[in-house]
Amino acid sequence: MGIKRRHWALTAAPLALALLAATGCESTPGARAKPTAAPSTSEAPFTPVARVCAKPAAGPGKAPAGAVTVDPAVIGDLAAKTKSSPPNTTFWLRPGKHRLDPDRYAQVIPKKGDRYLGAPGAVLDGRKKNQYAFGGAARNVTIRYLTVQGFVAPQNEGVVNHDSADGWVIEHATIQDNSGAGLMAGARQRVRASCLRGNGQYGMNAYKSGGDLSGLVVEGNEIVGNNTGDWERRRQGCGCTGGIKFWAVNGADVRGNWVHDNRGTGLWADTNNNDFRIENNVLEANDGAALIYETSYNAVIRNNTIRRNNWVEGRRYADRGDSFPFATVYLSESGGEPRIRARTDKIEIYRNMLENNWSGITLWENADRFCNSPANTSSGDCTLLVRDTDRCAKPAIATAPLYADCRWKTQRVDIHGNRFVLDKSVVKCTVKCDRMAVLANYGTYPDWSPYQGEGVAEAITRKQHNRWHDNDYLGPWKFVAHDPSRILDFGQWQDTPYQQDAGSTLDPQAGG
Repeated sequence: MGIKRRHWALTAAPLALALLAATGCESTPGARAKPTAAPSTSEAPFTPVARVCAKPAAGPGKAPAGAVTVDPAVIGDLAAKTKSSPPNTTFWLRPGKHRLDPDRYAQVIPKKGDRYLGAPGAVLDGRKKNQYAFGGAARNVTIRYLTVQGFVAPQNEGVVNHDSADGWVIEHATIQDNSGAGLMAGARQRVRASCLRGNGQYGMNAYKSGGDLSGLVVEGNEIVGNNTGDWERRRQGCGCTGGIKFWAVNGADVRGNWVHDNRGTGLWADTNNNDFRIENNVLEANDGAALIYETSYNAVIRNNTIRRNNWVEGRRYADRGDSFPFATVYLSESGGEPRIRARTDKIEIYRNMLENNWSGITLWENADRFCNSPANTSSGDCTLLVRDTDRCAKPAIATAPLYADCRWKTQRVDIHGNRFVLDKSVVKCTVKCDRMAVLANYGTYPDWSPYQGEGVAEAITRKQHNRWHDNDYLGPWKFVAHDPSRILDFGQWQDTPYQQDAGSTLDPQAGG
């Protein structure tokens, strides 16, 4: 936890119709293209918006047969009836504001297979007294049609599924105005058609200490206005905010969500995530990057609409004179790795519309960041190829296979068939908001590092199979290669030695 964001200064499947209806969408997505197809500018993806928060689906108006009715007039009724009922019980919460006992640790501890259904207007309110709403290790718990608000979880902890139990289903829920994270996540968790709004740190923190976190589905949700606590300012460089943060998740489908107006990054996958599909989302107006994929592996990022992101953070760094190409899609030490099992063996970014963001896509690799290096801010973690961090030490790290396997690599990234639109009058910028980049720093640290010098910069730029091709650019785009000082025009970007964006087009006057 508490992983810092890396930047240059550190180195000196489509939604079902029923789900669309439930989320207030009126259109279905366009047909999915084959991965190798390169669309023209007229074939930009259309992505419906999951307007869940404005139009929440209503729960059952009366108790289902066999359900236990929970009375909002009785403080602690929900927790007490859960405790006294057998597993696989259905609880129906009457309309009104439900409360727990005033003890800070009072919470609902479900049993295996329990189901919680909120009637229209049912709210579970922590009243800024209780830390957690639902906790414990019970599997296969379901929460539907319920608003959960006003809980005060500590930093990095969550209100719903506090203990990251497996198999939970969260549907048509509103989880809002809580401290910490609205949700934690366990293996095979499903979060669908829910509103994750205005939480203090994360809408969801997908983290499970010491356990398997696989098979996560996040579908058709609205994720808005999170990080009200502004944690990056309170703990500068903590890397501890986002609409959703993913940690060591193996297999995730993130589709059909509206991720917008979060105070920081929209979606952030950080440290040994693998096998992600991020598709058919609308990512817009987040203060930071729309998407960060960091020290992670193997992903497909396709058919997303990404617009007006990173205006706040990008401008902040530009005003400080920082030359790093901060982008709206930021891949940091992340790439495809065939030796790690997944549905793809690369990172493929295609058929996305990126419009009027602060810059485009940056591929970055910190030469000083590797297993066992003091510059590795991933809390002592090592790559998925080397389980024993202590092996990554001199002299063995200087030879195969550890020389390659002790560092996360930005490699095998395939960026094609996307449309990049930039109108500087809309973004209200003159410089540093127009970059597409692939780069690394000059390795210097620690003194026993085998990655000193320009070797990593040369590798990410020319040897690790990172490729742009068949994209359309509208607006005055510039390109950065090798290091922040090498700013290229489109012809230089396409020419030797970089040879990027074969088959692509650029119209510098069309962005407006």
